[in-house]
Amino acid sequence: MCGIAGILSTEPDRSLDVPLTKMVHVQAHRGPDGHGCWEGRVGSTRLALGSVRLAIQDLSEAGQQPMTSPSGRQVLVYNGEIYNYLELRRELQGRGIEFRSRCDTEVVLYALQVWGEEAFQRFNGMWGLAWLDQDAGQLLLSRDRLGIKPLYWHRMDGRVFFASEIKSILVGSDRRFRVNEVAVARYLLQSQIDAQEQTFFAGIEALPPGTCARFNLRSPAGLTPSVHRYWSPPPDRLNGTPPCLETVRETFLDSVRLRLRSDVPVGVLLSGGLDSSSIAAATQLATSRSADLHLLSIVSDEPRYSEGPFIDRMAAHLGKAAHTSRVRVTPEETFGLLDRVTWHNDEPLGSLSNVAHYLLMQRAKELGVTVILSGQGADELLCGYLKYWGFYLQSLCRDGQWLTAFRVLGQLGRRGTALPQFRVDDAKRYLPKMLRPSAIDIRGPRLNRVDSLLDIGLGSAGVVERQVADLCRFSVPALLHWEDRMSMALAREIRVPYLDYRLVETLLPLAPEWKLRNGWSKWVFRKAMEPHLPREITWRKDKQGFVTPQGEWLKTALRPPVTALLQGDLLTAACGLVDRTALQRRYAAYCRQPSDQGGISFNDVFNPIALEVWMRRFESHLQMDA
Repeated sequence: MCGIAGILSTEPDRSLDVPLTKMVHVQAHRGPDGHGCWEGRVGSTRLALGSVRLAIQDLSEAGQQPMTSPSGRQVLVYNGEIYNYLELRRELQGRGIEFRSRCDTEVVLYALQVWGEEAFQRFNGMWGLAWLDQDAGQLLLSRDRLGIKPLYWHRMDGRVFFASEIKSILVGSDRRFRVNEVAVARYLLQSQIDAQEQTFFAGIEALPPGTCARFNLRSPAGLTPSVHRYWSPPPDRLNGTPPCLETVRETFLDSVRLRLRSDVPVGVLLSGGLDSSSIAAATQLATSRSADLHLLSIVSDEPRYSEGPFIDRMAAHLGKAAHTSRVRVTPEETFGLLDRVTWHNDEPLGSLSNVAHYLLMQRAKELGVTVILSGQGADELLCGYLKYWGFYLQSLCRDGQWLTAFRVLGQLGRRGTALPQFRVDDAKRYLPKMLRPSAIDIRGPRLNRVDSLLDIGLGSAGVVERQVADLCRFSVPALLHWEDRMSMALAREIRVPYLDYRLVETLLPLAPEWKLRNGWSKWVFRKAMEPHLPREITWRKDKQGFVTPQGEWLKTALRPPVTALLQGDLLTAACGLVDRTALQRRYAAYCRQPSDQGGISFNDVFNPIALEVWMRRFESHLQMDA
């Protein structure tokens, strides 16, 4: 696990050493265990590659990067983990490869040398990497199938910059960037982040998940790469046959088993729900009941938000080897950390839960737990969110299956699993425009001319196609972004077993009735994991997700600082992105809303605040005029 950076340049006189050093240094939090740089030339193109290292596999100096082949002709900088590296290592040894280390980085280097781009089909893991093949005169950038690890790039004036974090490109390019109005509009109006390759900094883009970008360095067009996709989610064809519960269970258990490979301590994020509890149970099955199991949780002092009883139940089920560590956060502490956490995030935050996640990673660092398993991706893969019930009912009605739709609705009513949790303020962004409640428009003049909103409802697609959209665009990319930045800010590595490509290819094509069944979401996975979990966890109805009482905080404890912020000079208003008067009116109306009622959501108020914090934090890198 690392942070990587690089520069390509066709300009003969401009130094690469100084900007690369800045790019590596600003990402030092990602890799406290070492750093390195490499410079060279292929044809008329000069290259500089850099890395900072967080040692996970083989803690010796043999794992340092940039890593070169014995000939010196192959160079690799790599951020991530390949969990099946032991199996690949044995296969490569069978081809005569001699290894100098025990780390997965060397396996990646030789796998690319032997198999080329085919290696990505063999990798089970997460990565963002740059591989230079001087013999072929090519540089290859690649990102894992689902974009778990980040990789950004920017092209300008005969140079290309790429890095694990946006701030690295900001300091390396030493220029100001315009605010991307499309990204801002989608964020303010639809709470969408990472829904497009473009970032909030116009001109800096993310390499799409599951793709390779190949630079032919000996070509006159060497700084214009060919980009192609090497993996896509399963095809649209549904699998309507009954799922094999044993296959689902064994694939998941093996996914967790692979992600426990580490030379440093491993922990589990436990929230008390099905997803994280299943990971904890699978972790214990893969080790032993006597092995220490570190469980990390966020808890609230407010009973209706507290997951404490379910965390206690799961810890008791796991036995005395489970060590729980809980973090309590206050509204004042959370608000006070917005600036710092926004700097690590590079873009506006999605909620105050991002700050809570940062504090949880801080606690993991104090405990010496370097690798942490997370349940990210399970809701999208298994139709866990409430919105999927709406999409399912809409799909059934559209297909003329009215009786099935009424039966599903009746099951939800009898089971009490979804309808009690429905809230208009959360659901409104998925509704057709004619059904949405009226809202106070806070857009400034620069956004009034932006017409780029996304259809984030069901549209003309089916439920599984909508799941694919969440995995690739609407949901998972943002969640992975926040989780990566909050963990790497404290040099912690997050691993996500639900996004093992084998599990995705097993579960995603299943017809919706196997995920949404008998009034239960995630039905197929509940049934598969039932033998290993307490019944009150397996069939829990009221899971809230990774939450804080943030909506109430904005109305009460945080009202003074929020009011002071909105009454001051807003950069977002000064540059025409937000109408300050309208935002003040919206906030006042939000504070008058009863708890858990009304048409104004938490994000309707928080997002413009977070955008302002972001603009202040990155003001020196932004071109403020339109």
